[in-house]
Amino acid sequence: MKKVANNRNAGSRAQQAAPSPAGALSQLPPEVRPGQSVELLQALHILTRDGKLNQDSRRKLKQVYHLFQFIEPLLLALPDRPGGITLADHGAGKSYLGFILYDLFFKARPQGHIYGIETRTELVQSSRELAARLGFARMSFLNLSVAESTHGAHLPAQIDVVTALHACDTATDDAIAFGLAKQATYMVLAPCCQAEVARVLSQHKALSLARTPLAELWRHPLHTRELGSQLTNVLRCLYLEARGYQVTVTELVGWEHSLKNELIIARHTGQPKHSAAERLRAILEEFGLSSLLQTRFQL
Repeated sequence: MKKVANNRNAGSRAQQAAPSPAGALSQLPPEVRPGQSVELLQALHILTRDGKLNQDSRRKLKQVYHLFQFIEPLLLALPDRPGGITLADHGAGKSYLGFILYDLFFKARPQGHIYGIETRTELVQSSRELAARLGFARMSFLNLSVAESTHGAHLPAQIDVVTALHACDTATDDAIAFGLAKQATYMVLAPCCQAEVARVLSQHKALSLARTPLAELWRHPLHTRELGSQLTNVLRCLYLEARGYQVTVTELVGWEHSLKNELIIARHTGQPKHSAAERLRAILEEFGLSSLLQTRFQL
């Protein structure tokens, strides 16, 4: 009898150690939204195995929610299309954004598809495995370069929303080129580590300004890098306006861990601004960057 009782106690302890889904939901932190996939949050290391949030993961979840607040209204504003909304996430990495968007928005809808585009094979494979395990059937993860994703047959001819978050150096420009080719209605871009313009500034020293006090803006390498970063985003916004987009620039409040805190949101209007194109050319010429008209900013 004692042995049977011990077995019963062991079984009871096992049930307590592995709570039912309903029990698990009732014990989750209040930050977790109703209906969210606990398994997903654990796989993304936002929740611990026992459903807890530490300080770092709480900050990470806050960041994800804050970004979702920017993107959800854009998704809701899109008209109904056959097959639903399409979204391409460039430089997807571990696909934090794609998975959260699917869980909070796409999962409850019968149609729509998210494409995660990433060049690192191991990250693409792990994302595929996680999507299969969660039953997120309308997610595709593509091991492609930007050029391959733009011109290949792996994606539809038109994409509704293009995202690129903390895309390093020229990756943001590549995402913009992709969005233009795919006639994206919205682009949501968080640039990071822009170095291309700083390199060109260092090479040419903005000859037209070299004899003016403005040359002090890039005399020190650190200032050259920061000026190049600021200038790059200004040029990107002018370029998008020149190509028929209305642009809003805001802060990613909540991304406290990163100094790269700028978010560019572009909405296609189909009305190119000639004044933006003129200012773009003038700034490039003034800073000795006209060569970029042949590469990054083709008008």
